[in-house]
Amino acid sequence: MPETDLKTYSYWVVRYTPNLIRDEWLNIGVLLLDSEGRRLESRFIEENAEYARVRRLHPNSDEVVLRALARHFPSVAGGAEEPAAYLAKLGETLSNAIELSSEHGVLAASFDEELDRLYQQHVAPPRRFGALGRFVENSRAWILARANDAFRAAGLAGMLDRRVPVGDYTYPGDPLRLDYAYRRNGTRGFLHALSLERDAGQAKAIAYTAERIRLRLAATDFTVITEKPPQPDNNRHRFVAEMFRDQGIGLVPLPQLEPWANELRARLLS
Repeated sequence: MPETDLKTYSYWVVRYTPNLIRDEWLNIGVLLLDSEGRRLESRFIEENAEYARVRRLHPNSDEVVLRALARHFPSVAGGAEEPAAYLAKLGETLSNAIELSSEHGVLAASFDEELDRLYQQHVAPPRRFGALGRFVENSRAWILARANDAFRAAGLAGMLDRRVPVGDYTYPGDPLRLDYAYRRNGTRGFLHALSLERDAGQAKAIAYTAERIRLRLAATDFTVITEKPPQPDNNRHRFVAEMFRDQGIGLVPLPQLEPWANELRARLLS
């Protein structure tokens, strides 16, 4: 890609140091700021497997604090506080166990794609082979990476909002962010990745969120992207599929995502 097509961004890695005396830290998130200083976004660990990794490395870690972090690093895009000013305050408000790395610069073509890349590079658990490798392959992060590829190939990247907070529809402080959203002829659509094998419990949160959003919006579409079709003989799969069907939430397995994404682009352009 020509360098003239690249934009300059600044990023920080968020570190967790539960034992200050030992000075052993773990990367738990990244912040990305655009060159104009108008957009600041964050991404933090969110999967149960990621929290399990923290517990293995730091058995005395405070998981309540970690799960609340996303609320303290909100998206700042046209809000009352400028991102640069917000960043300047972080050092004064963060717990001693949470710290930011020094500022780093990077060139990239897409803000959202660069945020994903930085997260995978600095925060996501390393990929391994064998049984654990198969587990990682079916994780929500893996599904989301495959979905990102499909949406880019379909030309949807510029048509979708990313990591959409739901607190305006549920309750203030709700840390959940849906992976994608779009608008089409007065309808608001939402897309989210979910692993049938690993995230059945999270399905309840998605169903509840869809119900709350529909109380606020007249026309909505909800779609969940899964690693494979639900298997009829798997009770966990059936639980997720039937709950989503009752809530009017569509399921799109990864093998069917490419044609589905092309159809969505055609609908958005119509």
